[in-house]
Amino acid sequence: MAATEQRSYVGAPVPRKEDARLLTGQGTFVDNLSRPGMLHAVIVRSPHAHARIVGIDTSRAAAAEGVVAVYTGEDLKSEWQAGLPCFWPVSEDIVMPTHWPLALDKARYAGDGVAVVVAETRALAKDAAELVDVSYEVLPAVVDIEEALADGAPLVHDEAAGNRCYTWSLAAGEVEKEFADAAVTVSERYRQQRLIPAAMEPRALLVDVMPATGDVTVYSSTQIPHIMRTAFTLVLGIPEAKVRVVAPDVGGGFGSKVEVYAEDMIVVPIARRLGRPVKWVEERSEACLATIHGRDVVQHIELAATAEGKIRAVRVRLKAAMGSYLQAVTPGVPLLGAWLYGGCYDLAAYDFLCTGVFTTTTPTDAYRGAGRPEATYAIERAIDALARKVGKDPVEIRRLNFIEEFPFTLASGLEVDAGDFHAALDRALEILDYDTVRKEQAERRASGATRQLGVGFSTYIEMCGLAPSRILGALNYGGGGWESMSIRCLPTGTVQIVSGTTPHGQGHATTFAQIVADKLGVDFDDVEFLFGDTAVSPTGFDTYGSRSLPVGGVALWHASEKVVAKAKAIAAHTLEAAEDDLEYAGGRFAVRGTDRGMTVKECAFAAWHAHNLPDGMEPGLEAQHVYDPPNFSWPSGCHIALVEVDTQTGAVFLDRYVAVDDVGRVVNPLVVDGQVHGGIAQGVAQALWEEAVYDSDGNLATGSLLSYLVPSAAELPSYETDRTETPSPTNPLGVKGVGETGAIASTPAVINAVIDALAPYGITDMDMPASPERVWRALQEVAK
Repeated sequence: MAATEQRSYVGAPVPRKEDARLLTGQGTFVDNLSRPGMLHAVIVRSPHAHARIVGIDTSRAAAAEGVVAVYTGEDLKSEWQAGLPCFWPVSEDIVMPTHWPLALDKARYAGDGVAVVVAETRALAKDAAELVDVSYEVLPAVVDIEEALADGAPLVHDEAAGNRCYTWSLAAGEVEKEFADAAVTVSERYRQQRLIPAAMEPRALLVDVMPATGDVTVYSSTQIPHIMRTAFTLVLGIPEAKVRVVAPDVGGGFGSKVEVYAEDMIVVPIARRLGRPVKWVEERSEACLATIHGRDVVQHIELAATAEGKIRAVRVRLKAAMGSYLQAVTPGVPLLGAWLYGGCYDLAAYDFLCTGVFTTTTPTDAYRGAGRPEATYAIERAIDALARKVGKDPVEIRRLNFIEEFPFTLASGLEVDAGDFHAALDRALEILDYDTVRKEQAERRASGATRQLGVGFSTYIEMCGLAPSRILGALNYGGGGWESMSIRCLPTGTVQIVSGTTPHGQGHATTFAQIVADKLGVDFDDVEFLFGDTAVSPTGFDTYGSRSLPVGGVALWHASEKVVAKAKAIAAHTLEAAEDDLEYAGGRFAVRGTDRGMTVKECAFAAWHAHNLPDGMEPGLEAQHVYDPPNFSWPSGCHIALVEVDTQTGAVFLDRYVAVDDVGRVVNPLVVDGQVHGGIAQGVAQALWEEAVYDSDGNLATGSLLSYLVPSAAELPSYETDRTETPSPTNPLGVKGVGETGAIASTPAVINAVIDALAPYGITDMDMPASPERVWRALQEVAK
């Protein structure tokens, strides 16, 4: 391919270079790995949600076939210099109980680890785990958020009075006055049910040790190898330079692998004690119990508006379940949406307050969208309620309230750099053929059809990228928002990207190669992507919060600029020309007005042999850039769901789904579509099927994929997607995040559609998931 043609990679639907390897079974996941002399660990977990540990008898297990060791928390506590880290103490009043990797005094959720068995095979370890005899004093459980706050509720932690973890608030403007003066107010209560992330690959861990040097290598199915490396030093006291963390191929995460888990801090000290490699692999039913859960929030939202429906103020009160312990960013997850309960609407005043609550359930933490889906759900449900109250179409009420000029400072205080909400709504309506759909809906209502049609809207905005560092510091977050990327131009013309972010399905190897191929004028296939190994890429802040492109990708762009600048100096020196006389295009420097020139590849070879470099220049052509963004990334868009509701059975059928997103400049439309499709599937699943249910004793009733209803492709329509584009002015690529948009927008669109279908029956609310039974019962109730 000619050099000038190679500038077209960005924006092109280049097939993912990862797929051939993964689809032909050539991926390398943790459970594919083995080491000589490897042992296997199995965790003994509490069957009780709340129980005092009276005693643990490990003698029968220790004597079982193939068992090498059995440990309790008391046996290992000398290895732990601290409990598991929570990186986000969100307030001065926060209660942060120590979370030991194995419970020492009480089990606080069904699945809490109390002992670990290590054996020659996984099967032998599982058999022996059943022989560990734990005596419990069972205590009352509390699984409901509001019940946990009630007087006399069982205390999950003695130091957390009333089971309160923290209270956090954000307010701006004259909220009380706006409500006092409002011609119309709306007050709604919503419940974000608890969700199980259900990544395709459960968690896994293999720890290899070198006793002679003290070096530890941890192979982990994680999203955060760099953060995990630091955590091993914080908790276990191992010098960070002695720890290598490798995240090989990772089969999905959705936030559930942005964690430092108990098993990490159990298996590493065991391997060090025994001087042998140890592997732990989570089973699916274990994942339902012991991997973090998402959501579980009670939302109260109020709107103050004019008589025509112009929103003046929003007031929000949240009660958010922490579960039994604080994981990596548990307290901060509800607050990631704290600035967004006003949505993409122009407000005068804003009031937000969140109370974190301990319950005897699996800890919660980040799940795709992390706080932003909850905020979008509340405001998009509430604005539909306002539309009903003032007698306006949901499209009209949104147009009336949209933010229209950018940059714009939200009432909650953050600045949105760019957007065009009208454009996304217009395009979505055009794709749907809105007038025709409303006409068909009216005909069905008039005829009394048993299958009623509903249209639901979600016009959303989200903040993602989890940066800049100075804002994170002001919020007391324990990490930074920067990212590091390096480029190495090898002597013979191929290029290596060394990435601080690690993929688990997003397509980094493809999109990052497109950026570099364009900048350096090399072939896409000549760009290799190195990731996930702290010995190869020692600097990074990893992958979460839709940050890889707007933070990591922009760091890569800047690193490319540095490579081009050095190559230009080499070319000018070699060609005996002034740098100002060189033109650069398609990877080639040309002396203006002549046919003399030099490619970046040729510069790389010259930099390698270093025979004729400018005085003082170091050999080699490579560069690193650490980028800390000046602002969050602000994707937005409009999603529309078209559903049919069978009024005889309560069944909901998602007939069409239209998604028009503004994710800034698109590097690869295939990758963007894949991210949007996956997010929609998860958001629709929350609306219609998924729910983690505990009984009153704290037992997880949905502890497998037989009872926790993850949809397949058969339950979902073919999505109708399109994009509008307002490039971000805060980064040179003009990009925004995309990984969470579908999950953020889709849930309220579907529930609003269900309520719209049921409007003739006077139904204005529906808890999630909108299961056939729940819909049918609502219809029966109004028929009484």
